[in-house]
Parts: sequence; structure tokens; C-alpha cells
Amino acid sequence: MSRPLRPLVAAACVVMAFSAQAAKPAKQAAKPAAAAPAAPSELALAHNLGPAGEERLQVVVDRFNKETGSALKLIRHEHGQKPASLNLIRRYDLAEVLAYPKNFVPLYDMMAKAGQPLNVGELSGDLKAGVVDAKGRLVALPLAYSTPVLFFNKNAMRKAKLDPEQPPKTWFEMQGMLDKLQDAGYACPYTTSWPVWVHIDNVSSVSGVPAMNEKGLLTFNGLPQVKHVAMMATWAKAGYFRTFGRRDEASAKFQDGECAMITTDSREVTDFRDAKGVELGVAPMPFHDDVYGGRQHTLADGASLWAGAGYTPAQYKQAAKFVAYLLSPEMQVDLVRSYGQLPLTAASRAAARSKLLKDDDQSLQVAYGSLNGKGAQPSVRVANIDPVRIITNEELEAVWSDKKPAKAALDTAVSRGNAVLGAKPGLKKAQPF
Repeated sequence: MSRPLRPLVAAACVVMAFSAQAAKPAKQAAKPAAAAPAAPSELALAHNLGPAGEERLQVVVDRFNKETGSALKLIRHEHGQKPASLNLIRRYDLAEVLAYPKNFVPLYDMMAKAGQPLNVGELSGDLKAGVVDAKGRLVALPLAYSTPVLFFNKNAMRKAKLDPEQPPKTWFEMQGMLDKLQDAGYACPYTTSWPVWVHIDNVSSVSGVPAMNEKGLLTFNGLPQVKHVAMMATWAKAGYFRTFGRRDEASAKFQDGECAMITTDSREVTDFRDAKGVELGVAPMPFHDDVYGGRQHTLADGASLWAGAGYTPAQYKQAAKFVAYLLSPEMQVDLVRSYGQLPLTAASRAAARSKLLKDDDQSLQVAYGSLNGKGAQPSVRVANIDPVRIITNEELEAVWSDKKPAKAALDTAVSRGNAVLGAKPGLKKAQPF
């Protein structure tokens, strides 16, 4: 490697030998007429998605109303407001559910009282973490779940004289590609959205060392995580890796063609698919091939559907009808196409895979391939615990800006995070019931 910083990258690798959908900050759309709070007697679906997500969700609601003769109203969720009869809550906003459990009712209970079947056994096992109780009953519907993957611009690969059909399988292999992308003129060879979700929760899972142990203690300061974060720091110094924010700010940079590669939720295929100047490629998130046990699985998470408390049997019957409608194979395929979400049941998974492969869309196959593998499925994730995620982001940013070594930063993040969890043990819960 000729560049002065390149030996630093290689040296660090030898010496040290990973959160729904958020509002897009780039565009601010006026609130639609449906944003007004619903009257107590109305059936409503509250959400806090961005403009693009809201538009797609409105299409689903309109279709449901037309086909069933219902009057479900889409409204925006506001903090402190009484939950609607149905509430689509993103990964990063679950703290409100945990803090006020009496404001919600378990989904299985609502469905049973409404006389609607809900066969949890049909639900894909990858999607159950955080939405089933101790008895295996479904307390919320994992409606817009996805898993981290690597998206790359095939046009950028060609420009760097790399094979666009051979994306990197390991982080070490990826490093050499980023060097060539930089030489080809890319000031942002690689970026990431959702840094804690991708580089702590999922790198830990893929490495076979979960970020939290069975006793609810944070443990993401082990050798695999320290090595990974230190490697990211050397990449940042070399100009291979750039960060733009704590949520999905980096996604706009990839979509605009500024960054050549990005790790982010698989559902973002719906946003990247038609990006100008980007020929989209998708691959499983890279892994460290020197970690004992080999590559394990990524985690699935995202926005889930919760039932609000205090509504009438008639309203719950209509709400249950909407849940059953969402679970139909036909609707599941449409949701995969419009949202990029993972299908919820084996039947819908098979249907979606068949139809999407005909459309030459490999993203679903890659996402499910990433989820396959041995290893633990922690029900609580670092990215889902607001104060711990904030602490972890602070420490990661200190490393990547060359203000702290990786080991000291992760030790501090774990220590501070466990202190928070010790003071507020309720934060360790995956769901409120």
C-alpha cells in the first residue's frame, strides 16, 4: 500500500488481531389532512414515519378501507398523546411503550376477543424477538422488520476496475476494495446508517458474541467488537469510511451516488432501487473471518404494530380485521415490494420470494440468507434502549474522530450503559407485558 495511512490500517488489523424507518431529514413535506388526531369513536392507525413512509402506509390504509368497507384513519403519533387503537412504532421509539405499559394491550388478547385467529407458530422465528411474551404469545406485530445488509453501487465498482458481481464477503476483503474506490475518485468509499444497530448489535451477532448477555448486562467490549471498531477508526483516518449521523442520514449520501457502499437496513432497497446514477447491488453484511466459529447471523428488527388500551369491542374488532388483512400472503407481498420489509409467515415468504425473483430483485434472498445461521437471538438490543444507544453513539464517535482508542471507548460505553440499566432495570425488558 503506497499511501502513508495504509500501513496504519493494516497494522491495526494485525495488532487488534459491529436501528423502522426514520423520517428523511432532506425533505420536509407538509402534514396531510389525515394528520389530525382521531376522535375517540374513530378507528385510527398512528405512526411517526417520514413523508415517504407515510405515503406508502396511506396506500395500504386506503386499500383496506376500500376492500373491507372500513373507516380506518391514518394519523401522526405525538409524544404524550394517548395511543390510538393501532400504533406503528419504530425501533428507536419503543421506550414509550415500555414506560407506559398500561396504555397498550397485548395483540394476542385483542385478536382473541375479536374472534380473529392469530397463529404465532406461522410467524418466522427470526422476527419474534421483542414481540412475544414469556409464554410465546404475540404482543405486537413485527410489521416493518428488516436486517442489515451491504448495498453497493455497481457503477462505482466498475469505475474502480472491480468486479460488480463480486462484492466483499469479509471486512478485510472490503478494505482493499475501498482503497481502489478511493483511488477511482470516491471521497466516500463506504458509509453506514444506524451505527449502533449495525456496528454493535449486528457485528456482535455475526461474530457470535451478543452485545448483551442472558443476565441483561452489556458485553460489547470484547475482542471482536474492539477489533472491529478500531478497524473502522483506521478506515476513517484513511478516508475509506465516513459517517453522517446517528440514524439514516448516510442513506441519502449513497442514494445520491456520493458514497459507493453502505451498510443499512435491507428495507432501504425501496429507496435505493431507482437512485439516479446508481446501479444497485446487495450482499450480506461482511464478517470477520478470523473470529472463532465463523460467520453467524444478523438480527431482524424494525417498526412493530401495537394495540392501544381503552377502546370499545367494536373498535378492536375492526383493528383485528386490519391485522388479519396485513397477514394475508397477497398483502405481505405488496408490503415487501413497497416497504422492503421481511414477510412475516412461511407462506408469504415463499410467495414474496417467487414474485420478487421474477422481478430480478435479490434483496429479500440476501436478507434471509443473512438471518440464517447458528447463534443467540437476544430479545433486547442496544439500539433499542434510548439512553444506552446515545451513550454508545457518543463513544463510537469519539473513536472514529480519533479522540479515544477503541478499547477505552467501548469499556466506557459498557460501564456507563450498565449503570443506566442498573438504575432503571425496566429498560432491559424487550416488551411491556
